[in-house]
Amino acid sequence: MPAVNLMGSDCLTQAMDAIKSHGFKKGLIVTDNVLVQMGMVKQVTDLLSQRDIATFVFYGTQPNPTIGNVNAGLAMLQQNQCDFVISLGGGSPHDCAKGIALVATNGGEIADYEGVDVSAKPQLPLVAINTTAGTASEMTRFCIITDEARHIKMAIVDKNTTPIMSVNDPKLMLAKPASLTAATGMDALTHAIEAYVSTAATPVTDAVAIKAIELVQSNLRAAVSNGEDLHAREQMAYAQFMAGMAFNNASLGYVHAMAHQLGGFYDLPHGVCNAILLPHVQAFNAKVCPERLTDVAKAMGVEVSGLTPEQGAQAALTAIKQLSADVHIPAGLSELGASSQDFDTLAENALKDACGFTNPVQASHDEIKTIFAAAM
Repeated sequence: MPAVNLMGSDCLTQAMDAIKSHGFKKGLIVTDNVLVQMGMVKQVTDLLSQRDIATFVFYGTQPNPTIGNVNAGLAMLQQNQCDFVISLGGGSPHDCAKGIALVATNGGEIADYEGVDVSAKPQLPLVAINTTAGTASEMTRFCIITDEARHIKMAIVDKNTTPIMSVNDPKLMLAKPASLTAATGMDALTHAIEAYVSTAATPVTDAVAIKAIELVQSNLRAAVSNGEDLHAREQMAYAQFMAGMAFNNASLGYVHAMAHQLGGFYDLPHGVCNAILLPHVQAFNAKVCPERLTDVAKAMGVEVSGLTPEQGAQAALTAIKQLSADVHIPAGLSELGASSQDFDTLAENALKDACGFTNPVQASHDEIKTIFAAAM
């Protein structure tokens, strides 16, 4: 985790003071064009300017950041001799910024660091300011970058991509579109559930995963229906952060391994893919961990006393599907343009991706194809 994690309304100002205390002089802000148009980038640059810190803005981050995005941002950083990086946004700017900062100190290309702890040196100092809830990329060691040539998402899991500071000011999350709020919220739920059923789960990750599930269940609908609900936004910020704590240590499973392929192959929104796949993957997992999924059902508000583990697991799947429906997630992958003709390639790549994950039961190529088919 980052050494410093600031949370709560108006903590952005506190973050600016903390940045100044580090003695940084020139910062590259990695963001996207939407946040530029919203005026959020100017808000941050003005605050930094007041503290005599120069900024240069790279706003070319795509929703699924690419090797090309990393290279373009790195060129801007080097041209202006920046001594630190700020990521402003959701998971896409955070991941892009991690890629830029990692290559800035380690050299080579971002593809050189695919895998687990490949880099030799800490990245350039990175401050991650979050505007969604959320991927938790502002506080994890995970960095996902799309390789445009191979049409896959590379998973870079590296302690050296961890930001030095994360910032979760819920006021920056107000007025975000309902669809974005829903997708990122379901991403957080997926992180928590996959961590809870992980073979690497511990009492520590269990505690934060269950609390994250409870908070998503209690607050996501409100955040989606009213984007100005500050309380719901703040609770979702805590939820996604705790879900990040859980999967940063217990890792993830087939939902993410499969969603990464959909994102890389079709350029689809990650959170939506997770939400659609989540109940189908957990139906597959239920044959080995129904008791764990019964705990998930309870955290989602289901009365589980008197249920068998198998009934409890089914109740969890029903609750997940109901929450997805309530926040208007598409019902299936076919609505996103996925094709069954691509299942062989998607399944093959998902199994390769899953090698670094900790799903509770191993699947074959055909079983992964079956899960894709069920999610259509």
